Amino acid sequence: MEEEERLIYGCIRGESWACEGIYKAYAPAMMSLCMRYVNDRETARDLVQEGFIKVFGKIGAYSASGAFGGWVRRIFVTTSLEHLRRKDTWKYAGPVDECAGLMESVETDVMDRLSADDLLDCIAQLPAGYRTVFNMYAIEGYSHKEIAASLGISEITSRTQFIRARNVLQKCVQSLIENENAGKERAKGIF
Repeated sequence: MEEEERLIYGCIRGESWACEGIYKAYAPAMMSLCMRYVNDRETARDLVQEGFIKVFGKIGAYSASGAFGGWVRRIFVTTSLEHLRRKDTWKYAGPVDECAGLMESVETDVMDRLSADDLLDCIAQLPAGYRTVFNMYAIEGYSHKEIAASLGISEITSRTQFIRARNVLQKCVQSLIENENAGKERAKGIF
């Protein structure tokens, strides 16, 4: 923790070595975060740059009342959401009643059989609106009320998008498992 404080105070003073230290410490995780939202490497790189410009510009406002990493993460989530708003990449459509009862039909045991990379690949394939709400709720820990306020949508729309995302993810995961099982069966036939 002492090293992180030294880097923070160095950044506040405008020391380039300190900014570089924070960048090196957080850039890989923030790149992954941005990729989860935009699913495009070049755009994610741009967002990482934009996010760090904000971090370094606002670092004097960091109050040390919470974890610095959480503060940085929030800036990057906000930066990613601002990008999505500017590009109008998500569309929230469809009646809510289409999703009635879907939450009960989701099988969670299927999700337990995948690697993290498999799941991240499935998340990356989600439409932008589903992916955004899923990331905010399931990964970042925002409530549907907070998501609704951030995205300018209703809470029910946030819940609907999350349910739809879970259903698409379930199908993606099921497909991966079926492909894996088919591969195992083919391998048994060879021996």
